[in-house]
Amino acid sequence: MRLFRSLVPVTVAAALVLCLPYDALPHPRVARPSADQPFGAECRATVHGSEVVAWCHNPYVDTDRVALHIECARWWDIDTDGTPVDAGPATTVRLTGRCWKEVEAVWVSHEKT
Repeated sequence: MRLFRSLVPVTVAAALVLCLPYDALPHPRVARPSADQPFGAECRATVHGSEVVAWCHNPYVDTDRVALHIECARWWDIDTDGTPVDAGPATTVRLTGRCWKEVEAVWVSHEKT
């Protein structure tokens, strides 16, 4: 009889815990990245004649895949799209390219990996 009396409170407590909704129970929270998190490397490009050099620094946690794009001034000169390079957290990458003659425009594209 004594064993029965000691199991009743435990059984009732277990039944109450199992009947609670999931949100009422304590459970570890997983941090989810929000859409408002800052992203993107800061890039600075310089043009010296027909050569282009761009430095991209990524101060954020997410890796940024950057690529250099060069538009040449002459119609017969081939425009180039550089190979994408991963700029990891707190890293700086160097991107280079050139035209045969003058450079018309330069920009860097960003992609979240």
